[in-house]
Amino acid sequence: MTPDSILLDAQDRMEKAFDHLKGEMRGVRTGRASTALVEYIRADYYGSPTELKAIASISVPEPTQLLIKPFDAGAINEIRKAIETSDLGLNPIVDGKQIRINVPALSTDRRKQLVGHVKKVAEDTKVSMRNVRREANKQADALKNDAKASYPEDEIETLKKEIQELLKEHETKVEELFKAKSEEIMSI
Repeated sequence: MTPDSILLDAQDRMEKAFDHLKGEMRGVRTGRASTALVEYIRADYYGSPTELKAIASISVPEPTQLLIKPFDAGAINEIRKAIETSDLGLNPIVDGKQIRINVPALSTDRRKQLVGHVKKVAEDTKVSMRNVRREANKQADALKNDAKASYPEDEIETLKKEIQELLKEHETKVEELFKAKSEEIMSI
């Protein structure tokens, strides 16, 4: 590996961790209906766990209601069971060939729990980013000890500094996303 490839790999992996965090944050309930609340729930569809967005159309007909229309009417009971067993506290109502979900307002205690959950997810993301930094630094040290590559020691140190700056940049993005989501949860 070269110093550039190590840095690019670390950046790519940190971006993926951040993108995963954004997806997790979208799924956190804030009191208003959002398709992201349920689209990643997995329902048993002919023996395999499948995300709802792949087996149904999900829409928001009203600010506090979700409407799920399965592409296959035979999957409606499995979708209902999946929503009921998720930790979202939602109560799906089967209405013919569709499912309606009324999203209740959040209590203050529930809001605080959600902020705690969001903080935990953000911290887990930071930990995974730090693990990426650690692995990248190990790769940089391996370059230093590799007789064939013969990279100067100052180039290896510069690489390590760039990896650290990359980590700081991504941790700042995680903090900003956490603060914005916390404010959104507490204000609605």
